[in-house]
Amino acid sequence: MVDGVLRVAVVDDSALYRSMLLNVLARIPGVEIIGTASHGAEAVELVARAKPDAITLDVQMPGMDGIEVLRELKHRGLSPRSIMVSSLTAQGAPATVAALMEGAFDFILKPAGVDPHVSRELLVKELAEKLAAVRESLASPQAPAARLPPDAPARLIPTLAPSPAFPPPRVASTSPPGLFDAIVIGTSTGGPQALRAVIPLLPVEINVPVFVVQHIPAQFTASLAERLNGLSRIRVIEATDGMAAHPGLVYVAPGDRHLGVERRDGTVACVLDDGPRRRGCRPSVDHLLETATQAYGGRVLAAVLTGMGCDGLAGCSALKAAGGRVLAQSGETCVVYGMPKAVIEAGLADETVPLEQMAARIEKRLREG
Repeated sequence: MVDGVLRVAVVDDSALYRSMLLNVLARIPGVEIIGTASHGAEAVELVARAKPDAITLDVQMPGMDGIEVLRELKHRGLSPRSIMVSSLTAQGAPATVAALMEGAFDFILKPAGVDPHVSRELLVKELAEKLAAVRESLASPQAPAARLPPDAPARLIPTLAPSPAFPPPRVASTSPPGLFDAIVIGTSTGGPQALRAVIPLLPVEINVPVFVVQHIPAQFTASLAERLNGLSRIRVIEATDGMAAHPGLVYVAPGDRHLGVERRDGTVACVLDDGPRRRGCRPSVDHLLETATQAYGGRVLAAVLTGMGCDGLAGCSALKAAGGRVLAQSGETCVVYGMPKAVIEAGLADETVPLEQMAARIEKRLREG
């Protein structure tokens, strides 16, 4: 980024979408279009030659698809912020989630409406927001977010058994009671990659439920939960309304619904609602943390990971007032140092933790407080 101008390349096998993206980008101030590519191999060479700050990258392309482009760029040590361009299809959502876990910065949806004017206006708004986040991420010195090694899933879980349709009944643990009864993880931009570096490393014998808010559209949270479940030693599921919270399970908030928890007849249940957005977010980390504090008191351990904005700030304040604990991801390992920064600058973080150490710190805090 030179003099505040973002240098952006467009990659899409469709000439129609390339033209639409070029027209949309031309309307966003502070953006310079430095080239286009119609297939994956051409995209890699364009990035190597022109070194753009960001690229819009089609998820599904013949030959080298978007995920393979990300891997090849990583192999070559090239790191433009990649904004995936996804379609809402049976293949589109899982592929997009996989791309986000491979290190894609964020994604936008291909316009699906019949009114081209409305579609263009929505695309301008979406891309402008994503590029604002790119600009914020480039403005502060950061290292690439930590990732699991490519062979981690096989090393962690040699055999993946099919997940049961419902959570298992609660089983009394032989472990001594800890200082926490629940874990809450909140994240936004860069979150899928961050969750991939944390959730699979949580121990199978973890004795508390884990609740996750990731800002992502509704059509993608089931794929996110399924992908994390396949990588992890503990079960990861998308939360449903009224579902009982069991230790050793991870509950991912469904997109566009608030996830809260409440006590019901001696147990804790997940509660979903369509209440107003908070700080523009639904699901809201603030909402989850505040309801968790009501349900568990101060016996909640929160981890605030990478993300734009300050969702989680109010929730962490309520949790700290009740005696809970807060971990915040360190700035140099964030894709966007917004949400953790807000918590840290407010004096609410008990500890600032690099992403690659977050799972170990959570485990240690569960044991030692």
